[in-house]
Amino acid sequence: MSGTLVPVKRTRGRLLRVLGVGFGMAVTIGGVIGMGILRTPGEVAAYLPERWLFIGVWIAGGLYALLGTINVAELGTMLPRSGGFYIFVRRALGPYAGFIVGWSDWLSTCGTTAIVAIVMGEYASKLFPRLAGQSVNIALAVTVGFAILQWRGVRWGSGAQQLTSLLKALAFIALIIACFILGGDVSQTNEPLPPLPTGMALLQALILAMQGVIYTYDGWYNTIYFSEEVRRPARNIPRSMIGSMLLVTGLYLLINLALLYVLPLSEIAGENLAVGLAAQAIFGLYGGMVISLLATVSMLSTINANNMITSRILFAMSRDGLFSQRAVKINRGGTPTVTLFISTATTVLFILSGKFRNVLALLSFFFVINYTMTFISVFVLRRREPDLPRPFRAWGYPWTTLLALVGSLAFLVGALKSDTRNSVYALLLLAASYPAFLLLKWTKASVSDAG
Repeated sequence: MSGTLVPVKRTRGRLLRVLGVGFGMAVTIGGVIGMGILRTPGEVAAYLPERWLFIGVWIAGGLYALLGTINVAELGTMLPRSGGFYIFVRRALGPYAGFIVGWSDWLSTCGTTAIVAIVMGEYASKLFPRLAGQSVNIALAVTVGFAILQWRGVRWGSGAQQLTSLLKALAFIALIIACFILGGDVSQTNEPLPPLPTGMALLQALILAMQGVIYTYDGWYNTIYFSEEVRRPARNIPRSMIGSMLLVTGLYLLINLALLYVLPLSEIAGENLAVGLAAQAIFGLYGGMVISLLATVSMLSTINANNMITSRILFAMSRDGLFSQRAVKINRGGTPTVTLFISTATTVLFILSGKFRNVLALLSFFFVINYTMTFISVFVLRRREPDLPRPFRAWGYPWTTLLALVGSLAFLVGALKSDTRNSVYALLLLAASYPAFLLLKWTKASVSDAG
């Protein structure tokens, strides 16, 4: 049996190198800014009822995402192939590690798309009462609609992403401005707050708050799923990733400062939809409509981005022999059509079955592992392939890489403690995946020998 998987031969079409900085920033903004920023401020305020700590963890989360960005940008310019984390981990740590990262990344992104589409459908139903009770149908229509748009070609998907991400950014900027212009300044109010925890309790509160913030920043790496399709990747990948993360961090800080301007911290704490509460404080009875519109617009770009991402992950694995050879077909527009169809069909099944929450709870453990294995890959490739061209090098290596790795390991420990049951299930799934991987190797080797 061959020790490595046999890459398949691409029989038609190719990915088009037509994407620029605008798309790179749009796919990051579209993937990062979503429901997290609407909900997480309430969780953070509940853990840390102190203004400077509340803002401090958002700054820390942005710095962590920036550390990750500069390290992954090195990998993305060094190995400019579409497919995301899978590409780097497979090169550095081998086919089995790539197998784990690729499949978990693909499946969890399909599940995320399903839940975002359902939530968007619920908000659209509130915005248009005639659509009440149609959230599932709305979710299906939007998911399939974006897939049809992308089927026409990568330029269509890119145009939709840039438009929806721009609308999202403008909507949040408008809300921030409204908070500071129309809201009343409560920052000087002597509000009654619960006592700040001390000692180990404070450390635990900081870790839990940071977990929520890091999840809210998740998506900072989205550009690398399209590295093979970005024009002048050595220049445009770092610009897209770093520029978009600075913009997202700035928006997040302004949103939270706006919340503190119009709402006492005691009202933000524990609120499931803190931004919605701020909208009600500013717009009164129209606040619910404003937040529904904001949420609906916000999630459109997330669905489009995730649809594009899942097709690239599955395409990259297929090209390397980790999925069907027939899945490497690309149409004239530069879209991997087979993997787009399979990914969209999987998302549709998740929406119809309602099982996406179970899948996401199980695969959240792998979400952290993907970070960890990617940062390890930076060290491995620097040591093993020092002469490989690196158009962009991580600033401050090895210390910034080490900080990012330590942060992901701490996050991994936190995930194990906060959700032990699903973490154990994930470990069992990890153990069961190895026989499946060996079977896949044997099958591909047999097909190759027969050929």
